[in-house]
Amino acid sequence: MDSAQQRLNAAFRTRTKAGRIRQQNEAKIIMAAEIEFAQNGYKGTSLNAIADRAALPKSNILYYFKSKFGLYGALLADILEMWNQAFSDASIDSDPAETLYRYIEAKVAYSYSHPLASRIFAMEIIQGAPHLEEFLAKDLKKWLDDRANVIQSWIDAGKMKPVNPHHLIFLIWGSTQHYADFSTQVCWALGKKEYEKQDFQDATDTVAAIVLGGLGLTIPNIAR
Repeated sequence: MDSAQQRLNAAFRTRTKAGRIRQQNEAKIIMAAEIEFAQNGYKGTSLNAIADRAALPKSNILYYFKSKFGLYGALLADILEMWNQAFSDASIDSDPAETLYRYIEAKVAYSYSHPLASRIFAMEIIQGAPHLEEFLAKDLKKWLDDRANVIQSWIDAGKMKPVNPHHLIFLIWGSTQHYADFSTQVCWALGKKEYEKQDFQDATDTVAAIVLGGLGLTIPNIAR
């Protein structure tokens, strides 16, 4: 997925110096963009609305990002990076229980910390990735195949029960992103208006116990 992130950033971010002020302003802009894109969709969102929400001039957005499309692409690039970094460096020598637990934990934590970003990505994919297919399709498959090969190497080494590696990853994606993408439904079912932090720890523990248990693995000592 690294190549997708790099190409997204190269295509959508400007090449100004990445100093402290840029980092602070980009963070404000991305946060405002998450809200606007999540509430209004891509077509219904304007740079003026994002600028107003970020309390920055519109010219600042165009200084850091090439266009509204550029800002949207950069936002999704950030989502990909945060989602996958916990699994991207895994190798045949990694401990499968620890690696998969960390991946589940990170994905659930991201649903807690960036629920709107997760929903934006889900909407893009549900619509057939009309804006980003050229940046995601090949690179997503490459990343998925590479990670599946790592899982298969653990299976071949007798470190875990045999399963289809691709579908294992799909299972982790679906079960962890559910807490962001269907938060209203989950909160209704839990009888509350909004999540509490403990809900996400419970989700991590439950998903990890089911996934690792099904693979013949035990929860690692790193679990809180």
